[in-house]
Amino acid sequence: MILHFYFARKFLWTFLGIAGVFVVILALVDLVDELQDYPNLPFWDVFEVVLLNLPHANYEILPLVLILASVGLFLRLARSSELVVVRASGRSAMRALSAPVITAAMIGVVSVVIFNPLVAASSKRYNDLVNTYNGMGSSALAITADGLWLRQGTSSQQTVIHAVNASSDLSTLNDTTFATFTPIGEPIQRIHAKSAQLGRGEWVLHDAKIWDLDRGTNPEATSRLVERMTLPSPLTQASILDSFGKPEYIPIWDLPAFITHLEQAGFTARRYAVWFQMELARPVFFMALVMISAAYTMRHTRLANTGISVLTAIMLGFTLHYIRNFAQILGENGQIPIMLAAWAPPIASVLLAFGILLHKEDG
Repeated sequence: MILHFYFARKFLWTFLGIAGVFVVILALVDLVDELQDYPNLPFWDVFEVVLLNLPHANYEILPLVLILASVGLFLRLARSSELVVVRASGRSAMRALSAPVITAAMIGVVSVVIFNPLVAASSKRYNDLVNTYNGMGSSALAITADGLWLRQGTSSQQTVIHAVNASSDLSTLNDTTFATFTPIGEPIQRIHAKSAQLGRGEWVLHDAKIWDLDRGTNPEATSRLVERMTLPSPLTQASILDSFGKPEYIPIWDLPAFITHLEQAGFTARRYAVWFQMELARPVFFMALVMISAAYTMRHTRLANTGISVLTAIMLGFTLHYIRNFAQILGENGQIPIMLAAWAPPIASVLLAFGILLHKEDG
C-alpha cells in the first residue's frame, strides 16, 4: 500500500507540474492575442477575457497533459531503476501501474464533477464578453418547459423575447412576445406576434399587437394591431445558436434537464447527449492514456531506444484522442449510436493498452 501511495503521489505531482507550465504558457499566448484583437480596451478588461478563456483552454488539453505526465513519471522511474527494484521484489509491472491508473481516473472524475461546471460558467461569460466587445450586444438563451427565452441588448435598452416554440434552426419563433426595458429595468413596450423571423439585423413580425407601457397611459386603450413590422436586432442566427448551442457552456449537472427541455421544445438534443456521455467516459479514457504511455516507457532505458518509445507513446495517445473526437462527430451527426460514440473509443483504448502491456511484459 505504501508503494502504491508513493507512485500515486509522484504521478500527481508530475501532472500538476506539467499542468502549471501549460497554464502559464497558454495564458501568455492568449494575452498577446487578445491585446492584438482589442487594442483599445483597458488592460484589465483584456486580462479578464484571458482569465475567463483559460479554464476552457486547459480543459481541452488535459489528455495531452496526462500523456506527458505519464511519460515523465515512468521515464524517471526507469532511469532511477525503481521499476527494476519493484520487479525484483516480486511485484509485477501491472501492479505497479495500478496506482497511476487509479490516480488518472480520479483526475478524470474531478475534472468532470468539479472542473466541468467552472469551465461552463467561464466559457459562457467569455462568449458574452467577446460578443459585447465586438458590438454584437449581449444575448442569452434558455430552454424551459414554458418554451424558449431569449434576450438581446444594447446600451440603450434590453429586450426579453419569449416563444412557445421555434424552428429547428431558430430562424423563426412562433407565438412570440417581445418585452422591452430601459437599462434600469423600466418597461417601455410589449409586442405579441404570431410569428417572428430573424432577418439581417432585424426581426420581422407578423400579426403583431403592440402595447406602449409609458407611465400615465392605458396600454390596452392605446394598443394597435400591425400585420407586419420589423424590430432592429444585433443578433444573428449563429450568435443565437452559440448562446446555448455549445454543450461546453452547460454544466454537466444541468445537462440531463436541459436535454429534456430541448426535446420538449422540438429541438434535437443529440449533440448534448453525446457530449454528456463522453464526459462521463472521460475517466476511462484517461486511464487508457496512462496505460498506453506506460506500455512504451516502463522498460529500463538501457533496454530500449528511449526517444522512439516516448515518441511512439505520445503519437499513439494523440491518435486515440483524435479517434475519440471523430467518433463524437459521427455520434452528433447520427451516423452511429450515442453510447457507441461515447464509450467505444475509451473502452477500446483500455483494451488496446492492456494488450500491449501484456505483450511487452509477459510476451
